[in-house]
Amino acid sequence: MILNALFFYLFAGVTLASGLMVIASRNPVTSVLFLILAFVNSAGLFILLGAEYLALLLVVVYVGAVAVLFLFVVMMLDVDFVELRQGFLQYLPIGGLVGLILMVELLMGVGAWVISPEILNHGAEPMPALSETSNIQALGSVLYTKYIFYFQVAGLVLLVAMIGAIVLTLRHKPNVRRQSIPEQVGRTRDAAIEVRKVETGKGL
Repeated sequence: MILNALFFYLFAGVTLASGLMVIASRNPVTSVLFLILAFVNSAGLFILLGAEYLALLLVVVYVGAVAVLFLFVVMMLDVDFVELRQGFLQYLPIGGLVGLILMVELLMGVGAWVISPEILNHGAEPMPALSETSNIQALGSVLYTKYIFYFQVAGLVLLVAMIGAIVLTLRHKPNVRRQSIPEQVGRTRDAAIEVRKVETGKGL
């Protein structure tokens, strides 16, 4: 029991510290690395809760795909973060309002738990235990049978979001020659080859 408490405080402390460093770090690459560290420690918390499926999903999907995609976008697309921060002040009131609403919700939840701890016992009834199946097998059988349509729609939404993020953050540098496939395919013989008659003794 003491060992579980020690691991809980270790994972929770590192997760909170990593979350703070994500928003406090000036280097975007460092922020993404701290985000990966926060994901890994959150997966450790899920394992302590017995939700090994969510822990593996967090590591495989978020650390292995989403965070690496963030790192790729930051490092390879040459994003001008100074230009992106120019319109920050005009969105500050909306962001402050959303943050205030989230803080009120958190305070209401923590206050209800402190004032009336028995309120946790009045939640939804637990699902009946399945026959000799693990957590991963039970979730997988439900996810890929009953909710397969919603699962595929969520994948398409993430694909569109990924393509949109790349298109919006891509910056074309001036004075850089780029390949144009339509021009290459539509090129004719007359435009590609020029035949000149050179007199004898007046060559290049």
